[in-house]
Amino acid sequence: MSTSTSTSTATAATAQLIPSLPDDVALNCIARVPRWYHPTLSIVSRPIRSLLSSPLFFTTRSLLNSTQHFLYLTLRSHHNPSAWFTLYQNPNPTPTDLPPLLIPVPPIPAPSLGAAYAVLGSTIYVLGGSVNDVPSSHVWLLDCRFHTWQPGPPMRVAREFAAAGVVDGRVYVIGGCLVDSWARTEHWAEVLDPEKGRWEAVPSSALEVRGKWMHASAMIGGRVYAMADRGGVVFDPKTGVWEGVEKRLDLGWRGRACVVHGILYCYDYLGKIRGFDVKKRAWKELKGVEKGLPKFLCGATMANVGEKLVVLWEGKGNGKEIEIWCAEIEVEEKGDDGELWGNIDWSHKLLSVPKGSSIVNCLAVSL
Repeated sequence: MSTSTSTSTATAATAQLIPSLPDDVALNCIARVPRWYHPTLSIVSRPIRSLLSSPLFFTTRSLLNSTQHFLYLTLRSHHNPSAWFTLYQNPNPTPTDLPPLLIPVPPIPAPSLGAAYAVLGSTIYVLGGSVNDVPSSHVWLLDCRFHTWQPGPPMRVAREFAAAGVVDGRVYVIGGCLVDSWARTEHWAEVLDPEKGRWEAVPSSALEVRGKWMHASAMIGGRVYAMADRGGVVFDPKTGVWEGVEKRLDLGWRGRACVVHGILYCYDYLGKIRGFDVKKRAWKELKGVEKGLPKFLCGATMANVGEKLVVLWEGKGNGKEIEIWCAEIEVEEKGDDGELWGNIDWSHKLLSVPKGSSIVNCLAVSL
């Protein structure tokens, strides 16, 4: 055998993902490994390290239903207006395992205040916000597979403190702009079809909340709920119908909320977590978590991570720092009355940050 033939044979052997296995079989094996173990996998070999950051790998995970839900967190401080992190945790933890880890994500190229957020597939959309007190129409996209940022199609009008949601693969943004011109009135609500790559106006009637900023939004039953400081609107993209939020929901919705198993969860004025059943039109306290969680009198941020309620909050620190805490809760309805019960799977301090820092938002992405 010639030297060149021997060298090419050796190169081909070392390029295999798993020796003695065809690469397609090896790919199917590796794609099933939870992401918690990917840092360890990446040091096994160069081919595996390259595979873990390839589009083919993520496509295979999706086809095999091996994707996992990951929490993305944004923090603000005096020194950094937009610090991004993702939460890694062992899907099958043991008492000796490390607690969930916050991994830094590259910062957004142009941070803004009061942006709206939406998740479509493996991409986080950051919509508008103000830069130097001037509302922006810019859109930034975070590809959570590779943690890379790129600009998206700009909105027709500048916005800050808007509401956003995703229905049937289309991104909707509502409000956050003063209707002091025809263009802003016409584009008070917009929709983006990522395949077309442009925003289009969503016809909206003369709504009382048009002149207000939106402080919260949620997707319930395929409809977009957008809440102002008082009052709110509900938009059904399938019918194009706008409605006002019913008073019972409006009075009980405080702060940033999320929907788990069709129930809208947020904290109430007593600092407890409550859930709103849209079908039964009733608020109910989430029981079973009173001893494991503080009263969220200063607020909490919530997300649906794989149909579990994840709650983040700012805890007391040492005077110079505050602590960022997180808890994961299994929620369910029990009994004929549909009482809401929660079981805390885990609760940990994630990190300490300078005093004056705050949680901006948290979102769940499937990878």
